[in-house]
Parts: sequence; structure tokens; C-alpha cells
Amino acid sequence: MIRRPCIPISSCADFIRPIALALFTSAAVVFTWTTISSISAAPLEKEQDRVRIVAQIRSILNAQQDAWNRGDIDGFMNGYARSRSTTFVSDDTVKRGWETVRDRYKKKYSDREKMGLLTFSDLEITPVSSNAAVALGRWKLKRAKDRPHGRFTLIFRKSAEGWRIVHDHTSAAAPDR
Repeated sequence: MIRRPCIPISSCADFIRPIALALFTSAAVVFTWTTISSISAAPLEKEQDRVRIVAQIRSILNAQQDAWNRGDIDGFMNGYARSRSTTFVSDDTVKRGWETVRDRYKKKYSDREKMGLLTFSDLEITPVSSNAAVALGRWKLKRAKDRPHGRFTLIFRKSAEGWRIVHDHTSAAAPDR
């Protein structure tokens, strides 16, 4: 009869724990990398692509600011995708559709005095793929009687017409006293 040496379970656990931890860590790293890699359908290949996308989106925001300051809401709306799915969120309301968003702006800012002078600042533009980007920033209006301001988050998509806003979430800060 062959006898096997008896190894106490506690020494097996001390030997197996580091191996199990290493295997678990390796699996977690592979899973995380696979998940992150699959998020973006069209990944950016080069830093040059990122720089180009940021410049293009910054140009659209500059054009919007200039159009607003000329009193041209239709020109301002050129930055938005002309789609029924374009979304604008503000003041606890959601507006859907390019025309609906344009009508909201025209009603709320019906004359130059209400429009004031618009300034965008603190822009952070982050491409997430070759056809999608997120822009975070501040807006401020300079008007005769007040200085409303706040923050915005914009989602841009690239289409045949170029980069356009498909989702705008804008909030206003409490009025200055």
C-alpha cells in the first residue's frame, strides 16, 4: 500500500492564496481592458486626430458665440444637429427636436436686450471616438440689468454636415446678489 504524505490544509491555503490572487487580478485587468476598448466604436488613432477634433468643435462654439452676439439665433442654431432627436435640457424641462429648441431660444430671447452678449469659457472638449465628443464649459450673458451665467455639457456627433450638438444640458447658476 502506498501512503501519501499528509499536508496540513493551512499550508495549502498559504500556497494557493497568492496564485488565486494573481489569477483573479490578471482576469480583472483583461476584463477591464476589453470593456474599455469596446466602448468606442471608432477609436482615435493619433493625438493629431484629437487635436483636430478639439479645434473643429472649438470653432463651432466660437461661431455660435459670434452669431449670438450679432443677434442671429438661426446662425447660433447651426451648431445643432437638424434632427428630431436633438435634445436640450434646462430648467427641469426636456425639449426634443431642432425646431423645438430653436423656437425655445426665439421665445426666451426675443430681442437683443434679452440676448445680451454671450461668452463661453473654461471649455473642456474631450473626443471619445472619431465621431463623438463631449464639451463642458461655462456660459455668461452680459445684459444691461443682469449677468446670468451657468454651465453646460454638450454631446457632439460628427455627421455628413460636420460636428453638431445632439444633446445640450445647460444649467443656470443662482443670480448674483
